[in-house]
Amino acid sequence: MVDPMLMRQIGRRVDALRQRCAARDGRMLQVRAVRVGNLTDSMFGDLFPREWPKPIVANVVDTAARDLAEMTAPLPTFSAASLNLSPADQKRADKRTRIVNGYLAASKLQAQMYTGADQYITYGFLPIRVEPDYERQRPHITLENPLGAYPEFDRWGNCSAYFRRIDKTVDELCALFPEYEGAIRGSGGLATNGSARLELIRWVDAERELLFLPERNHLVLRSTVNPLGRCPVVVPRRPSFDEETRGQFDDVLWIQMARAKFALLSLEAAHKAVEAPLAIPADVQHLPLGGDSVIRSREPEKIRRVPIEVPQSAFAQAAQLESEVRVGARYPEARSGNTDASIVTGRGVQALMGGWESQVKTAQEMLGAALAEAASMCLELDEKLWPSVERTIRGSENGDPYEIRYRPDKDIKGEFSVETAYGVMAGSDPSRALVWYLQARGDKLVSRQFGRRNLPVALNVSEEERAIDVEEYRDALGQGVAALAASIPAMVQQGMDPAAAVQQIALVIEKRSKGESIEDAVLAAFAPPPPPEQPAGADAPVDPADPLSAGPGGGPGGPTGAGLMPGVAPGQAAMGPGGRPPIAQLMASLSSGGRTNMTAAVQRRQPI
Repeated sequence: MVDPMLMRQIGRRVDALRQRCAARDGRMLQVRAVRVGNLTDSMFGDLFPREWPKPIVANVVDTAARDLAEMTAPLPTFSAASLNLSPADQKRADKRTRIVNGYLAASKLQAQMYTGADQYITYGFLPIRVEPDYERQRPHITLENPLGAYPEFDRWGNCSAYFRRIDKTVDELCALFPEYEGAIRGSGGLATNGSARLELIRWVDAERELLFLPERNHLVLRSTVNPLGRCPVVVPRRPSFDEETRGQFDDVLWIQMARAKFALLSLEAAHKAVEAPLAIPADVQHLPLGGDSVIRSREPEKIRRVPIEVPQSAFAQAAQLESEVRVGARYPEARSGNTDASIVTGRGVQALMGGWESQVKTAQEMLGAALAEAASMCLELDEKLWPSVERTIRGSENGDPYEIRYRPDKDIKGEFSVETAYGVMAGSDPSRALVWYLQARGDKLVSRQFGRRNLPVALNVSEEERAIDVEEYRDALGQGVAALAASIPAMVQQGMDPAAAVQQIALVIEKRSKGESIEDAVLAAFAPPPPPEQPAGADAPVDPADPLSAGPGGGPGGPTGAGLMPGVAPGQAAMGPGGRPPIAQLMASLSSGGRTNMTAAVQRRQPI
């Protein structure tokens, strides 16, 4: 049971926040109406006729918001920081990093980010809520719609309290909370129409979470203690020079509406020009209408439509309005492909896109800091609610899927620090990021692995490295077989028999045609021949202590074979390698002039 005095205090805080954010709510409704193209039912309805409920010009506001959101949405890299650099602490930090990535995968945060980034850019802030999933026993991260959300900040900019307005019908509330059906419906229990809508407030602060109905005397439907001891909501906000929260397009709505109105006026002028009255000379007595009609007159050159003069300055104004809306929305023309060929150079395009990339970088910095705080809350919430429950969590780290088991009180153990980092190529589209990486790689500034991990594309780094190695080695095997085939004519010219090489190449072709891999085909074709069979008795063991056990002569090859190095024939123990004579024997032959004769003869001797 919640104290009625406390509920009255919370009710006053809710009313104060709503009054404070009234101007913000008005701007949010305006930009929403423009983005969905709902003109007649918004504050711009007086400018447009009912026959044209939708604008007939491109919605630059919606296009720019979606494009900017798609560039901002990719998640940063999450890592659990470790203050100690010992191998054991680093191993625990790596496991915490995998736990955090498992939270993100279970919450489907990447899929939520495309909508969340769009709402952050459009409305100027994004509530990120951390809540427990008691069914699966894990924390869950939810990106909530800023429409109807009201955060309250302390003097350090942290969210100290947060509430959200939710509209529900009476029947829906009675189905969700049947124990309060009488109080929800009002006096008598059936006085309120079931389709009537009531405002449900979800209040969260450092101590509790409440669901209550302000229109039913602050009737509390649910009350839960907050286990974190702090508000479990993080709210990143767009940088602002004052305390007001503004979206990216708040200042360009009227320009967009002026473009839409001007397009309607141009359409009306064209319509009137087509249906303008005919001017005919006085001698025309009969005016036929319809296709292939013939008008007889002595002055046919005077038969014409009454012209409607549209000044050329009007078309210049249309171009000026389009330029103004792009400048106000900070949406460069190069993003839509309408780039003047005179500036299509590296420096020109860089100048056009510089402001765009700065927007993406700023948005990613603000969202990354908030996501790091939300991930830290997940670790803390997991340890406080399920400290001794061992669970399995799945995730992906740098594109590599994994599955681990963890226990919060053992693997988290009070370490809640999480850091986020966007790569140096964050904010760039894949093609521009690839150009940057190739240039840096050409000068050996970065490695291939760095490029694979930082490119703004989904890439399984380890799997791609293995696949590339396999492809290169397979290409090398194929090139080796091709080189062997190319060497067959040279083998024939040298008198060698190419039959073995031809058979091996033919066997490779046969196995490849049957669907075997190149490595299996090469292994089968170039397998070494089996060793020759030894004659009977050749495998008898040799006893070094018995000279007669080694055959005739008492050793391998004779009595002088004992102790010889492998490859040295008996009788050559005192000679040089390969049977070369010693230097004394080379000097034994002298000419008549006293010069040495450096000829040498190799003699191989076998004992009798």
